[in-house]
Amino acid sequence: MLLLSALTLGFLHGLGADHLMGIAALSVTPSNDGLSARARALGVAVRFALGHALLLGAGAATLILLGWSLPLMVERGGEMLGGILLIVLGMLGVWGAISGHLYGHTHVHSNEPAPHWHLHIGPRASHPSSSAHSHIPTIIGAAFAISSLRALTMLAPFGDRVEDASLPLLLTLVAVFAVGILISMSLFGVAFASIMSTRAIVRLGNAVALVMAVASMALGGYWIAAAL
Repeated sequence: MLLLSALTLGFLHGLGADHLMGIAALSVTPSNDGLSARARALGVAVRFALGHALLLGAGAATLILLGWSLPLMVERGGEMLGGILLIVLGMLGVWGAISGHLYGHTHVHSNEPAPHWHLHIGPRASHPSSSAHSHIPTIIGAAFAISSLRALTMLAPFGDRVEDASLPLLLTLVAVFAVGILISMSLFGVAFASIMSTRAIVRLGNAVALVMAVASMALGGYWIAAAL
């Protein structure tokens, strides 16, 4: 029951409004190709989920092993960082929709069978080499995990049911919690990818990007106000 509870709590954690908005804001760039939009949304969600789950799971497990706890200011700071990132993503979205200098593309690496999507900032004419592809979704996903690190280290999501649990069980619960995050964010990516690849959404192009950018900035402002 504890393992199922940890998986469920991790699943629900991954569906947080700030997480989903971050994924959506990173996914929406002007596109005239439904297949590209689908690959973009799914790729962003998976990378964001990996960054978030790895930092949260590995970070909490390390702190538990060391017997350390984080101050409340780290949690508040993480919440404010999440709000700031949403605002920045929204601003970049507006700038990209207007200038065309924020774009994504898919390609296949020579040693990998599946195509990868990458986000780039700058003129398309000066597209970076394959060795310089952006890992922005993974990094931002990890940054969004900072605000929850203290609570997970204190085992707050699991309540008083784990007070007498052994160390191996605690570490397993943290790992299962991280798996739940991966599952929920990836499923959101699948759903969002299906929506973004529809003809109606693709046809709207810049309008969708602008709406998503404004929504990201609005939620970011609310997140910062709530953290103060």
